[in-house]
Amino acid sequence: MSYTISESCPTCNNCQIDCPTDAIQTENGEYWIDQEKCNNCEGYYHQPQCIVQCPISSPTPSQAKKGRYKNVARIATSPELFINGKNTPFASSMIIWEACTVLTRASVLTWEKDREGNLYYEREVKQGRGKIIFRLNDTLDAQVSEKVNYVSDANQLEKIDIRAACLHLLFAGYATIAEKPWEEKFIISDQQIEQYLGLDKRKDLSKASKLSLIKLLIQQTCQLLATIDWPQQGKVKGFTVPESPIWNLLDIQHHFQEDDLGCQHLIGLTFTLQTGIWAKYFLNKQGYNQRVAFYQYGSLPQFILSSVMSIWQQHPGAVRMMLWLLFKSKMGRKQCITVPTLMRVAYGQQRIAQADIQREQRKRLIRTFESDLEVLNHYGLKPVFDPVSYPEIIQPLWVKLDQLPDDGDEALDFWINDGCQQHRLTDSGPRGKWNWLMKARILNFELPQAWEEQLVKFEQKKQRKNHRKARTKKAPELSAQQILEARKRKGLSQRALAKEIGKSQSWIRDLENGRFCAKPGDREMLQTVLEL
Repeated sequence: MSYTISESCPTCNNCQIDCPTDAIQTENGEYWIDQEKCNNCEGYYHQPQCIVQCPISSPTPSQAKKGRYKNVARIATSPELFINGKNTPFASSMIIWEACTVLTRASVLTWEKDREGNLYYEREVKQGRGKIIFRLNDTLDAQVSEKVNYVSDANQLEKIDIRAACLHLLFAGYATIAEKPWEEKFIISDQQIEQYLGLDKRKDLSKASKLSLIKLLIQQTCQLLATIDWPQQGKVKGFTVPESPIWNLLDIQHHFQEDDLGCQHLIGLTFTLQTGIWAKYFLNKQGYNQRVAFYQYGSLPQFILSSVMSIWQQHPGAVRMMLWLLFKSKMGRKQCITVPTLMRVAYGQQRIAQADIQREQRKRLIRTFESDLEVLNHYGLKPVFDPVSYPEIIQPLWVKLDQLPDDGDEALDFWINDGCQQHRLTDSGPRGKWNWLMKARILNFELPQAWEEQLVKFEQKKQRKNHRKARTKKAPELSAQQILEARKRKGLSQRALAKEIGKSQSWIRDLENGRFCAKPGDREMLQTVLEL
C-alpha cells in the first residue's frame, strides 16, 4: 500500500526531490503519487520521506489507520508548563511582544521593501533611539541554512496563521525555565502542544490533521528573524543583535506506527528548539544582577491559548486585541486606551483610513469592533467605558442588554420603559457615531481573576523592589549629637567648621541644637570635613 497527497499540499516540491523511487509526479501544478512506484521507501530509508520532508506532513497512507494509536518510545521532553493549571511565567520583553504582533497582524502591518525587494517590518523603540527590524524566512525547514530566502511577495503574508502566536507564547514560557536559554535546548511533543492549546478535546479533527497543523504552526513561528538595535537604558549600555531567528528549530522527530500491510502511519512529533540570541540581552538573570542586561518576564494565562484556538477564524480582531492586552496589562492594570488604538491593533491603519471615507466600510467596521468587544467580554476581558467620551448612547447593544432583568415581569417593565425613551435600545446608532468613537476611550479592561491576581503580585513585587532601591539610595541621617561630637573631636570651633563648608556660624549652631536637618548636599560636605 502506498501514500496519497491531500488537498492541503503546499506544493513546495520537497517530497518530489527526496522520493527515492520517483513516485511523486506533477500534473497541472498538482502533486500525486504513482501507486505502482511507491514502496514506502523500503530499502532506502526507515521512514517515508514524503511525510518527513513535507512542511505539514501532507501525504497520508491511502488506507486509513485502524485501531488505536500505540505509545512509542520518545526522547524526554522539557518540564511541563502550567503546573498550577492556570498560568506560567513567560518572556515578555519588547522583542517577544513585537514578534507576537508580527505573527498575529502580518497581513495588516505596514511592510517596506529593501533594495533587493525583500519585505521587512521596522519598529522604533525608546522614542526612536533604537529599532527592531523583522523579516520572514521564505522556507519552512527544521534548520535555517546560512543563506536565508526572505519573503518578498506581500501575498505570502496572508499565509501566516494567526494561531502561530500561541506557539510563540509557549516557546516564551519554555525560555524562562532555562538559566541561559540562548545556550540550552528545550524539547516539546505534539501531545504537550495538544494539551496546552486544547486540541486534545477536539473530536472533529483527526490525528493526522492535528499533527499537520502543529507542524505548520511551529515552522511558521520559527520563520521570524529579527535585527535589534537597542539604545542605552539606565545602567545597561546600548547593544546590537545581528539578524537571527527568534526561535531556532533544530530538529523534528517523526514517530510512526506500522500497520498489518506494512504501511507506516504518522502518530507523533517531537520538536527540539533553542531560544534566539536575543535572550542573552532580555532574559539574562546573571546579566540583570550585574546591570549589563535585562530580565523581563510576565504571566501567561492558559485560557488565552485555548481561546485563540476557538475564535481565530471568526474573530481575528478579538484575537489581536486579546494578545495585545496580554502584554499591555503588564505595564499597569489600569491602562486608559483610546478606541482608535484598539482598532489599529485589531484591523490595521489602512482599514481605518478606508472607513473614514467610505460610509459602508465605516458601518461594517463599527459592527465588527463591537462584536469583537463582546467576544472579549465573554472570555472575561470586560471593557470599562469612559462615561464622558464613550457615553451609553454610542456603547454596543450587548452592553445595554446586560441591564435586562432576569425576571419576566421586570423585563417587561424594562422594555416598556425603554419604548417611552427618546433613544431606544433597538434604534440605530446616532448620527456621527464614528466621529464620537474616534475620540472615545476605554478606561481599562477588567481581567479574569487568575490573570488579575498574577498582575497584582507583579505590581506588589515591583513596588517592594522600588522601595528597597529608594531605601538603599537614601543617605544616612546625621544627628545633632553626631555633628557636635565629631566637631569637638576634630578640635574645630563652630566658626571654623562654618568656614570649612561655606556656611554661617548660626547655621552650625542651629544644626547642633537640632532645629533642622542638613540637606543631602550639605550632609555630604559635613561627612567629608568631619570624617564621618
